[in-house]
Amino acid sequence: MTSLSHLTANRPALPAPLLTTKVVAVLRGSDPRAVVEAGLVLAGAGVTCLEVAFTTPGAAEAIAELAQRLPRGCALGAGTVLEPSQAEVAAQAGATFLVTPAPCPDVVAAALADGVPVLAGAFTAGEVIAAWRAGAAAVKIFPAATGGPRHVRDLRGPLPDVPLIPTGGIGVDEAGAYLAAGAVAVGLGSALTGRLDGGEAPEGLALRARTLLESVARRS
Repeated sequence: MTSLSHLTANRPALPAPLLTTKVVAVLRGSDPRAVVEAGLVLAGAGVTCLEVAFTTPGAAEAIAELAQRLPRGCALGAGTVLEPSQAEVAAQAGATFLVTPAPCPDVVAAALADGVPVLAGAFTAGEVIAAWRAGAAAVKIFPAATGGPRHVRDLRGPLPDVPLIPTGGIGVDEAGAYLAAGAVAVGLGSALTGRLDGGEAPEGLALRARTLLESVARRS
């Protein structure tokens, strides 16, 4: 398969905290207040790249509040973005990157026009190529647990120039295996954040975050 390295020009850069920590926390829940508080706890524990899923009620408002309250040096994105109109709402709320569950070239095009990086979703090699050619800054391999680390390794073989970020069903103790398989970072949702319904003490979330970062650091 022909290398895709020639398609990297004029592509928005990935958020620096994502590349530094190699983790993006996916915040998705029924209680937007719990989503905001969890984001603050995670940032305090060192997980400084956060994604608020648009399936969360009041997601735009939660993004706007986090944009105001997160410490400097954090990256804040909007996830499950399916339409260009959602991309615009997310950017206005303060999101600095977008995440999609599928290639969604119309969303990528809208974000590129504003210089916003997109982690576009894909699973097959064909979808990865489509997302990358559309202008994604990286490709989210979703759902990651379906294929596991071997799937990431197999995709890296013919597509070494495409940064892959497996997300979906990854446990805190499994993140390192995906990085060893060639992922540039991993996305973790409920395995890291819990249910985000306001019922969990922040100490448990902070402990999982630190455990995750320690595990990732050992693989780096």
